[in-house]
Amino acid sequence: MTISMHAASVPVFKQMLGSLAALLEKAESHAEARKIAPEVLLQTRLFPDMFPLVRQVQIACDFAKGVTARLAGAEVPAYDDTEQSFEQLRARIDRTIAFIGSFDAAAFDGSEMREIVTRPGTPKERRFNGQDYLLGYGLPQFFFHVTTAYALLRHNGVDVGKRDYMGAY
Repeated sequence: MTISMHAASVPVFKQMLGSLAALLEKAESHAEARKIAPEVLLQTRLFPDMFPLVRQVQIACDFAKGVTARLAGAEVPAYDDTEQSFEQLRARIDRTIAFIGSFDAAAFDGSEMREIVTRPGTPKERRFNGQDYLLGYGLPQFFFHVTTAYALLRHNGVDVGKRDYMGAY
């Protein structure tokens, strides 16, 4: 039996984005309880050359919507990266979940062989077939940013663990 490209992507993105939203709720409560300014957590980094928490969440959403749209043969929506609060980040996650959930599984039919071009016309242009794009690029990138967001919160004392990271499955 084979797994469809839809089954290998959309439910995974929804699960992990749901867990990311819940992690952000815990982080907001943590900041309130300890009188930490929210922007301190939102701008925290593991190392100075890494993106802060707010950017990790934005990029995770970007990969979820971008991978989904490309595999479904649809336009990738542009989101402005203007979020400055936990509430705004959760709204971005909600918007992303709604977008990726709007695609019928049939839109992914044949996408394993669909040509996907990232950063077209630039020196960083890459060409993939859909399966390689999803499994070798899109999912690893998505998980990197979700995991980094989790690690940032855990490192800063937010009481989260593996169950929180995994979310509802």
